[in-house]
Amino acid sequence: MTQRDTHFIRVWTSDDGTPVGVAGLDTVNRSFKTGRFWFVAGDKAFRGRGYSTRAASKLLTLAFRDLGLQAVTSWAVDANPPNPSVGIALRLGFKIIGRQRQCHYIDGRAYDRLWMDLLASEHKEI
Repeated sequence: MTQRDTHFIRVWTSDDGTPVGVAGLDTVNRSFKTGRFWFVAGDKAFRGRGYSTRAASKLLTLAFRDLGLQAVTSWAVDANPPNPSVGIALRLGFKIIGRQRQCHYIDGRAYDRLWMDLLASEHKEI
């Protein structure tokens, strides 16, 4: 996957260099100037400190500035309690554009996916 120009992965670390999570772009289409963004946080001890938001913002800057993308999509599971990923995406400027119903299963229970997008003109690095 990392050998193709349609996928980009970055590991982010805490201030002391401890790996905290992974962020990526996949399905990058340079003709359509689009890609799909995702991130996965690691150790729960680092949550709530802004690492995910800053790392995501930097990867989005790479997508828009360096790769020339114009639109990026993403999705997150709509759960109760609310999924922190949704809050991070909204802080980054993503807009919810749709809901895919009962398509994501966790422990045998069906959840909806919230689909979001962000345009290059809406991105401001944090």
